[in-house]
Amino acid sequence: MAADTAILVDEATKVFTLRYHKTFKQMTVAMMRGQDLTNTFTAVDNVSLEIKQGESVGLMGLNGSGKSTLLKLINGTMRPDKGTVLTRGRIAGLIATGAGFHPQLSGRENIYLNAAIMGMSEKETARRYDEIVDFADIGKFLEAPVGTYSSGMYARLGFSVAVHVDSDIFLADEVLAVGDKPFKKKCLDKMEEIRQSGVTIVYVSHAAGSVARMCERVIVLEQGKLGFDGEAMDGIRYVKYDDDLPVDALSAGDGELGADI
Repeated sequence: MAADTAILVDEATKVFTLRYHKTFKQMTVAMMRGQDLTNTFTAVDNVSLEIKQGESVGLMGLNGSGKSTLLKLINGTMRPDKGTVLTRGRIAGLIATGAGFHPQLSGRENIYLNAAIMGMSEKETARRYDEIVDFADIGKFLEAPVGTYSSGMYARLGFSVAVHVDSDIFLADEVLAVGDKPFKKKCLDKMEEIRQSGVTIVYVSHAAGSVARMCERVIVLEQGKLGFDGEAMDGIRYVKYDDDLPVDALSAGDGELGADI
């Protein structure tokens, strides 16, 4: 792994097993009928790529193409069944709504819990606490159990913690789509600030405008395989999202910070 490499994915493959029946009775009946009990699905198929430190990369593709799985391999929450995934430095970001939150703890308590999961010390979190709270802007709900939060409030709190972690790699998945328009703009502005600071960014989105604004490079997955790796606008055209790209997208973005995967 070269000294200027932040992320190295070398022939990574991730396979999932699909189980068609839940109970022993269902399995027995299916066996008697000669039906399959399980099947396998290759979510990431022999993917190799390298991302340099400070690069901002958009990860695009159709639904089910393996984007979120690849992001989890990079994040370390999953391990490849074959190949290797190497990263350098601290990783932060938001790759699943409510990930790292305990539903019975308050928002305030979950800030410390989530920050600790991302590698921040209690002292670091206390130093950034007021900034995290101000950015999340969830008001009186800060003292309520997060199990009572809407998906938008989950995203606000989770993203706020993530962007205030001093990280080397920042990962952002489509979960940011659940926020309202003002919050999406605030998130995009904050990600721009992170990008300008030299942090490596991997940004999963269907939103052509925000990808064009945030990223100089786009990687496209197709049914788990690497389909395209090159200039951002060429990648957007490759997935045929350029029809949705506003004329001023390069300067303003399209207002969307993610979409369903």
